[in-house]
Amino acid sequence: MKKIAVIGAGAAGMMAAVSAAQNGAKVTIYEKNEKAGKKIYITGKGRCNVTNNTDTEKFFNNVCSNPKFLYSSVYSFDHDAVMDFFESNGCKLKVERGERVFPVSDHSSDIIATLVKVLKNLGVGIRYGANVTSIYYEDDKVKNITVNKKEKIDVDAVIVATGGLSYPSTGSNGDGYKFARYAGHSIIDTRPSLVPFNIKENWCSDLQGLSLKNVSLRLFDESLPDKKKNKPIYDGFGEMLFTHFGISGPLVLSASTKALQNKEYKVKIDLKPALTIEQLNKRLIREFEENNKKEFRNSLSSLYPSKLIPVIVELSDIDPYKKTSEVSKSEREKLIDITKNLTMTVTSTRSFNEAIVTKGGVNVKEINPSTMESNFRKGLFFAGEVLDLDAYTGGFNLQIAWSTGHLAGVSAACE
Repeated sequence: MKKIAVIGAGAAGMMAAVSAAQNGAKVTIYEKNEKAGKKIYITGKGRCNVTNNTDTEKFFNNVCSNPKFLYSSVYSFDHDAVMDFFESNGCKLKVERGERVFPVSDHSSDIIATLVKVLKNLGVGIRYGANVTSIYYEDDKVKNITVNKKEKIDVDAVIVATGGLSYPSTGSNGDGYKFARYAGHSIIDTRPSLVPFNIKENWCSDLQGLSLKNVSLRLFDESLPDKKKNKPIYDGFGEMLFTHFGISGPLVLSASTKALQNKEYKVKIDLKPALTIEQLNKRLIREFEENNKKEFRNSLSSLYPSKLIPVIVELSDIDPYKKTSEVSKSEREKLIDITKNLTMTVTSTRSFNEAIVTKGGVNVKEINPSTMESNFRKGLFFAGEVLDLDAYTGGFNLQIAWSTGHLAGVSAACE
């Protein structure tokens, strides 16, 4: 019976252990925390967006880094397989807007409990407080691991599922990169992804707590050559949120996948994407005619959220006490431009403490995509966020963890 060590009891690690045990291996998970699934517990605001119920072909359109590398793993264990795994083991799921899949209970703890139960039934051991400090090789093949710097354990294979650097409070401190480098692998530069933006403009913090729905967001890199800097590097539609430091929400998190951590960008929000400039102009003319005796500052309630109106008035440079009948054409045009291009300066992304995933990681060109095994060391496998793989929000990153973990487990056991 093959002895397999899985480093990390997160989504990828637990799924790897399940599939390895199902294929006849003797599996032990080594987890340095006091319990399993600490990051799973906080995903989806504690609800756990398990996967996304989209067609597998469309799934790859939502992967930001190295989607082709995932073909083997995803096609062998796709979203249907993930949903069937949890439901057949007693955890009922539901599909919400955007095809996002959650446990019916809305409790991420149920996902963790299901995995732990299956692991126990398969005879997988989980050792908590067990920090794997090194992996030793003999003739470029895995020989043993060292736990807590003193205990040597002989193994036939190791699956590194340590996560990346996001949410370090859950134990993600880059251990997996250390193991990979020691084995000869290169690491693609890491940075926070699916993370909020810090904004320079002071008025942004005045809008703290304001949520905008059905808006479009474009992200511009003005350091690019003239021909490219006016073309957005991200263009999306959805929801966003103003915070005390800047902006967040699904739309912003998705845009952050295109942004470097400490670099300035411009964000432009279209508050009325369903209206053309001409249609918005006609709407303003109509609104101003119907409210021709009102002051400008009191005539905008049907166009903008109340909290946003003072900012719009200030940015427009229109006298707030001017009667709407006195607003000039050029003033109206400026108001239209602000509405269609509410502009903010991104000074940086937030840190790994607030990042949902890590962009970058172990170079996938050095990993066999059909097995998840290292090209350099026999018996060394990688799965999940430790690899240079990331996707947009909506359950896609967890699907990457389930799929790569499953394939690594099967491969390690059956090789």
